[in-house]
Amino acid sequence: MRERIMFSDIKPEDIDGWVCVYETGTEYDAEMVKSYFADQDIHCQILSKRDSAYNMNVGQMSMVYVYVPGELESKAEKALDDWKNGILDIDDEPTNGE
Repeated sequence: MRERIMFSDIKPEDIDGWVCVYETGTEYDAEMVKSYFADQDIHCQILSKRDSAYNMNVGQMSMVYVYVPGELESKAEKALDDWKNGILDIDDEPTNGE
């Protein structure tokens, strides 16, 4: 189950061992999800289909996908559900000793 399906006829690529859990029209959204996943110890990768020659964020030339390893799919989907419902488990302790 992907969190956000913008266009039903546009499908993320099948990548062996990886599952698309989030799709969006902006790289900013994908980077926010990646940062949240990093805080949840969920490894992920972003696959951007955005064509830099055109400044578009709709349609097939603008899709950005977030993939997680298959074994982390349920953990990632739960984290996205929690985020969507405002149940955030974020460690906001400074890492530099401040």
